[in-house]
Amino acid sequence: MFTAALFLVPVVILLSEGFKVGGEWSLAGYVDFASKPLNQKVFLRTLKLGFLVALTSAIIGYATAYCVVNLEPRHRGRIFGLIVLPLMISPVARTYAWIVILGRTGIVNQFITGTGLSDTPVRFLFTETAVFLGLLQLFMPLMIISLISSMENLPKDAIAAARVLGANWFQVFTRVILPLTKEGLVMGGTLVFTGSLTAYITPAILGGSKVLMLETLLYQRVNVANDYVSAGIIATILIVMCFGANLVLKRVAQGRSQS
Repeated sequence: MFTAALFLVPVVILLSEGFKVGGEWSLAGYVDFASKPLNQKVFLRTLKLGFLVALTSAIIGYATAYCVVNLEPRHRGRIFGLIVLPLMISPVARTYAWIVILGRTGIVNQFITGTGLSDTPVRFLFTETAVFLGLLQLFMPLMIISLISSMENLPKDAIAAARVLGANWFQVFTRVILPLTKEGLVMGGTLVFTGSLTAYITPAILGGSKVLMLETLLYQRVNVANDYVSAGIIATILIVMCFGANLVLKRVAQGRSQS
């Protein structure tokens, strides 16, 4: 009870700041925040990158999980260890590694200029592509682990039976694998999407001030502008988006299982 209060009280105080304008309770702060083009752009960019990271993680995650669960037990443990290994490394170190890869003198630009694809280095850093790659590498293991756990519970002969009955691989995935692993997809999708929305280090390092997301905008509002009203509004939006993503994923999974 004490721990819950210790956690909830500061959150409630922060969120309440968004409803105070001039010392009075009002929604004017939200209206003003939503009317600014910069805030609209940052909100849509955050939503887009979170969705793309979650979708890409699900696509790669299903392929990886299927391969892992069909390996021999002695190889499965080693591959699973490699998947878990990045989670043991600091997100700061993992993000800074992308600077070595995507920088003007990084590995990618050395390859591009060395092969003659471009005479000058290509700017990858401080772009949405760099932030997307950083978030994908940061959170994709969570999706893979969730899907491996779900696919291990699949009946061993379910896929073979569907193939014998004439189903192609797309039908096997949509009618057999997906409905039976929806819990893992909901869990992994929630972790990846909410993690992408609320991550700060990766967007701050790889996106900088040129690719603002809600969490970096929140930092600026608190530490640069000392604007706690906007900070409370952004925090509320992030919390609502996180809970909303989980509800949407659950509703989609329930609708698919009923159909």
